[in-house]
Amino acid sequence: MENHCWWKEAVVYQIYPRSFCDSNGDGIGDLNGITGKLDYLKELGIDVIWISPFYKSPGVDNGYDISDYQDINPEYGNLDDFENLLKEAHKRGLKIVIDLVVNHTSTEHKWFIESRKGRENSYHDYYIWRDGKDGKAPNNWGSIFSGPAWKYDDEAKQFYLHLFAEEQADLNWENPKVRADIYSMMDWWCKKGVDGFRMDVIGMIGKDPKLPDGKVHSGNVYGDFGKYVMNRNRTHDLLKEMNERILSNYDIMTVGETSGVSPKDALRYAGFDSAELNMVFQFERIDSESEPGFKWIEKEFDLIRLKKIFEKWQVKLEGKAWNSLFWENHDQPRIVSRYNCDGEYRIPAAKMLAVSLYFQKGTPYIYEGQEICMTNNHFNDLSDFNDLESINAYHDMINEHGMDKEKAMHCLNRVSRDNARTPMQWNAEENAGFTSGKPWLPVNKNYTKINVASQKNDPDSILNFYKKLISIRKENPVAVYGKFKLLEKKNPKLLVYTREYEGKKLLVVCNFSKTEVEYSKPESFKDGELILSNYKDSDYKKLRPYEAQVFLL
Repeated sequence: MENHCWWKEAVVYQIYPRSFCDSNGDGIGDLNGITGKLDYLKELGIDVIWISPFYKSPGVDNGYDISDYQDINPEYGNLDDFENLLKEAHKRGLKIVIDLVVNHTSTEHKWFIESRKGRENSYHDYYIWRDGKDGKAPNNWGSIFSGPAWKYDDEAKQFYLHLFAEEQADLNWENPKVRADIYSMMDWWCKKGVDGFRMDVIGMIGKDPKLPDGKVHSGNVYGDFGKYVMNRNRTHDLLKEMNERILSNYDIMTVGETSGVSPKDALRYAGFDSAELNMVFQFERIDSESEPGFKWIEKEFDLIRLKKIFEKWQVKLEGKAWNSLFWENHDQPRIVSRYNCDGEYRIPAAKMLAVSLYFQKGTPYIYEGQEICMTNNHFNDLSDFNDLESINAYHDMINEHGMDKEKAMHCLNRVSRDNARTPMQWNAEENAGFTSGKPWLPVNKNYTKINVASQKNDPDSILNFYKKLISIRKENPVAVYGKFKLLEKKNPKLLVYTREYEGKKLLVVCNFSKTEVEYSKPESFKDGELILSNYKDSDYKKLRPYEAQVFLL
């Protein structure tokens, strides 16, 4: 029988601290703002809070460019505020998972400041420095945030690698001193009492030291570094070492961000016998919704394609590893907007999407505002955006891909990361109750209709639907540990699956369309009890637009 443990049974809530709740009126969310909302989160029913980076940072990539791993960005508070947050969360039975961003640091980190002083400096080898080729970069790699992946430094008289922004220098994980310092830092946080780590782009740390040129795909200027950086054998060696040195010493939860993984890769990272991580974030669903290699160009939604992805990950990890289940995060747009169902059917669609994913096998991750169905914002001008990736991509779409400005803005509005980062909508008061000052990013104009206060006491609200879904998951082990089986594989409108565990069965039926669809539950479920639905009444012969039903037998 599969081992039971707390992180399999938990529901995780992700907080982007800059946008969650501002306690001091400076327009930026902070740690005390999170502390003030712990009772709300406890009432929602979640178990774990994952907080995106709150460390000291210049803010080029909104905190993912860290200049001090063991200090707090003053915008968010100080170490005393964090320790108080941790204490108050634990008092309520809530766990805190923090971001671990160790593929790169800010170029303002003391390690990099020393590193650039030259090859004789003891910190020089903390980063990936190379001489150029005839005055040009060491290879043809392009940055994920556009432009080249190399920056020449006048002080060091060499190029350094930055797979993201030029202010985010990649660490050299081949240097044992780098690893020792990172492990020491992780141990410091574990001793403070944190309950785990979400590991940012952790699949990139084991790079090919030869750093060869990458293939230049059609329409691109730079070479693709994927095969030389992502999910290599070396990364697994490093994670096993990390597990042995630090992770195995504590009862904590670990989840790795691992782009480009297959189920086979995931088994290596997070297999029950892998001695690396507890689970990974994989992005096959997200990658399948855009043109290959270019996230900004959308593909038409295809439920059969989505079902194949769901089934593959559920079946191939069954009994061997654990899935993570997420629709949204700080890097992804709002799901009802991504699937173009944020209009007339926004409320039933939001509930259906929650049912469709969170009754699968794995740990659910809910992103702030998802539980009230926040939607994408509509940005009118490039100056409205804050996200570096979006701004750089806009210029690339126009200058390198020949796209007109209107089309480029449409692409940004569809999948820009800023869609997930607009402030949390707490009430219908000014700035949605997020701040008494000027918010760092404009609040979505629909906050007067979509907010926590308007849904809290409405029994039919999306917020209360999430509470009910979470409580059902906690009360029924079949919803956590049940084996997944996909039905209706060729149906282009319905997602139907069962879960089975220790004599209990669940049947989950979801209509992904705006039209009515005829459907009768299997004969084996004729005595099943309807335990959750997003419509007040149910017709067992057909499903209305975006209807979801869950039966327990």
